[in-house]
Amino acid sequence: MINLLKRLHEFSFARFLGSGAFNTLATYALYLALLNIMNYKASYTTTYIFGILLSYFLNRHFVFKSTTGARTILLYPLVYLAQYLVSMGVLWLWIDHLHLNEKAAPLIAVIITIPLTYLLSKVIFLNKKII
Repeated sequence: MINLLKRLHEFSFARFLGSGAFNTLATYALYLALLNIMNYKASYTTTYIFGILLSYFLNRHFVFKSTTGARTILLYPLVYLAQYLVSMGVLWLWIDHLHLNEKAAPLIAVIITIPLTYLLSKVIFLNKKII
């Protein structure tokens, strides 16, 4: 079991999923708390900004172990702008058109945007091409 955990730790996508799970739990808890004082759009946007900051730290230091500073700081928000636009589309469709639960919507958005976020983050932190 320890060998398996060590091998998973060496794989950047596994680290990405682990840090993403932590980020998702933290931001989802914040989203639920903010729903008590603001609508879902404001709650999601506020939580999203917090999540970008947490994600940048986790991805740079834990997932990709990158030392490129200024370049990643400038480009990283573009990853989350793309993810935000896709996520808000998912929330809008899920809540306003399908009339499903607004508390579950961010989780669905995360599942849909994981591949996009990983690929764009990898390009930025490792200076790699997507294909």
